[in-house]
Amino acid sequence: MTILPLDPAANASPEALCAFLAQCRAVAQQAGKAQLVSISLKVDALDPLAVLESIFEPREKHFFIEKPSEHFALAGAEAVVEFSASGPDRFAACQRFIDETLANTLAVGAQQNPFGGPHFFCAFGFVDEAEGGAAFPAAQVFVPRWQVGCRDGVTVATANLLLTSEAPIEAFAERVWRARSKFDSFDYAQPSFEGIDTPDLNFEEVGGPGHYALAVKRALDLIHAGTLEKIVLARAQDLRALEPFHPLRALNSLRERFSECYAFSVANGLGQSFIGASPERLLCVQGARMSTEALAGSTRRGASASEDAALGGALLRDEKDLREHQTVIESIKRRLVPLGIREEHPGRPVLRKLANVQHLHTPVEASLPDGVRLLELLSRLHPTPAVGGSPREAALPLIRSLEGFPRGLYAGAIGWIDSRGGGEFCVGLRSALMDGASTRLYAGAGIVDGSNPDKEFAETELKFRAMRDALQGG
Repeated sequence: MTILPLDPAANASPEALCAFLAQCRAVAQQAGKAQLVSISLKVDALDPLAVLESIFEPREKHFFIEKPSEHFALAGAEAVVEFSASGPDRFAACQRFIDETLANTLAVGAQQNPFGGPHFFCAFGFVDEAEGGAAFPAAQVFVPRWQVGCRDGVTVATANLLLTSEAPIEAFAERVWRARSKFDSFDYAQPSFEGIDTPDLNFEEVGGPGHYALAVKRALDLIHAGTLEKIVLARAQDLRALEPFHPLRALNSLRERFSECYAFSVANGLGQSFIGASPERLLCVQGARMSTEALAGSTRRGASASEDAALGGALLRDEKDLREHQTVIESIKRRLVPLGIREEHPGRPVLRKLANVQHLHTPVEASLPDGVRLLELLSRLHPTPAVGGSPREAALPLIRSLEGFPRGLYAGAIGWIDSRGGGEFCVGLRSALMDGASTRLYAGAGIVDGSNPDKEFAETELKFRAMRDALQGG
């Protein structure tokens, strides 16, 4: 990426913007390739979700991710450049697309501020190949036309344009100038969400009653036979309402209920959105450091402080859950060793308490050797045994047949990569695929020796409840 020595805030006029875009068009003419032009401005505090609500279009791609407890939010809408891939090479193919795009990018403005410059919004499905009729490809990457990010009180707004050798400079400049004016005095008008406050929902268990218990029993037979050490099995429920769901309406509810989670929404531009409130970080890369985590082993929250503490204490001593948790840590370690990475983590897990459930949690960090890139790490870590199983080679081929439905983006990787190679991904958990008046919910549990089908079913019910409440506005 070429960063040009121009301050758009100090050259703030339509004429200066036209002159700058004309220079960029000349670069495209000389290079014989379209140029991605990225203009970033530090602006007064904005709420990225409010901005997304103001420009939301069901037939445009969008991306939103926020973690209130870590004071960041990032939103983007409309695809300027986009790419999709499938197969075992999908992560590497996306990296090549990102590299090629950045090689033909001209950037100005607040590039060194949090969320400055172009960002690549990514959604990777659970498996390498999407099934026919899937809402999302196995890998989707796009750069948005409009992007707003906020971290620790600093807000940056970015406009991304794709300039060809014959681009209409005046029209592009007018569009960017209108957006700048809007950000300078943003109108927080109340959005008009489709649908009703508490939709009358019909629920249908995918696979029918008793399907999940039978799947867990079959998995336990495989574990007892020595085929598996662990496998994660999910349930799916189809919800149907009288009126369409609105993904951002549900997202507002999720972000308020689960401030310690990643609230996210990814739209495919065809009217379908994948939303959720994920408790699990898959990968974060900042400079020469990476971080991930083991999040496995769960119990409910108590109705009182005493009951809650007792449940948490029992979880910290539970042999089955501790064994499941250690399986995830050992798998992370094995996957990082071939890259020359020596991970660091505490000796014992701690409790991670969410609004409706508590988990065993162990943070994992490491220094990155030269040349190791985020998507290479992601391809190694995904899917972790917290959402797949162990051994990976034995567990993953069995999941589809045991569950009876395609996962799509459920338990996939949702996140972004910036122009410097940093970024952050969460696991697509506690999630739903929204499509008009229909929504499919997903929730899973880890199955190991000692698992009980009734208890695993109850765990998934806890995870379903949060999304149901968000959809019903309860």
